Amino acid sequence: MDALPVIDISDLATAAPQIEAACRRSGFFYVTGHGVPAELTDRLDAAARAFFALPEQDKLEIAMARGGRAWRGFFPVGAELTSGVPDRKEGLYFGTELGPDAPQVRAGLPLHGANLFPRQVPDLRPTVLTYLERMTGVAQRVLRGVALSLGLPEDYFATSYTAEPTVLFRIFHYPPSEPGSDDWGVGEHTDYGLLTLLLQDGNGGLQVRTPDGWLDAPPVPGTFVCNIGDMLDRMTGGWYRSTPHRVRNTSGNERLSFPFFFDPDFSQEVPPLPATTHDAGQRWDGQDLRAFTGTYGAYLVGKVGKVFPELIEDTRHQEAPRIG
Repeated sequence: MDALPVIDISDLATAAPQIEAACRRSGFFYVTGHGVPAELTDRLDAAARAFFALPEQDKLEIAMARGGRAWRGFFPVGAELTSGVPDRKEGLYFGTELGPDAPQVRAGLPLHGANLFPRQVPDLRPTVLTYLERMTGVAQRVLRGVALSLGLPEDYFATSYTAEPTVLFRIFHYPPSEPGSDDWGVGEHTDYGLLTLLLQDGNGGLQVRTPDGWLDAPPVPGTFVCNIGDMLDRMTGGWYRSTPHRVRNTSGNERLSFPFFFDPDFSQEVPPLPATTHDAGQRWDGQDLRAFTGTYGAYLVGKVGKVFPELIEDTRHQEAPRIG
């Protein structure tokens, strides 16, 4: 295996078997035929670069500590951990925009609420919110292909687990690392939810752990990198496996990436899918995803709390409430 497959999702009947092969082989593939205009991704890139070019004190005006339970805003280089080790990146956290009267906010759900946007880059707000809307549609379509690939009705996810999805979005800025250095932009990890759709700039740095070793996933113009997360691994009994990946920016340039996380309803439990009794063997990290019980929200808060320990204190003893 020397490259990740490119899958056109404009025709799901053709895409479904390709999705199955990719999810069984590496858990990663490129998505084309998605319909997201280049004009939107170009605007997003330009606004993000304008933000990260600001002085640190300006960026800290929207520090994550100001986002409260919504866990939104800016964090500086070294403030995010992977497996307990600080990452060499800074970033912005966003999610579905919710006002104070939204039922999730009134119920006190962590990771729900209003986004923080910088006053110095006014175009970032409308661009991010438009991007979230468009990418939600892309993710729902990819999941329709996933459902077909598993022999399920095409709308299996959209009418249940992702009827009210948990949508989280990050913009990461990776300063250049010296070749041969041991300072990973983000260390080896898997993602928590169902799907991640990644827009990356032209500098590369993403690597995927495959059965044949680490594989570079360089940028392919006009595509998103898609990978499956722990919840789809859990739901399929390991038939589709969430795959470790990592980033090191050795391009000599400032690298930007834009991961969009599309996850189950925060308040739902995530049991196995029908007819998924496969024994896929032990995961790379020894974790048994089937051992977890509870809502996806409880799982996610526990995971995010390891990334930002200082933000977990007010949710440490809270099970994710149910809405409705």
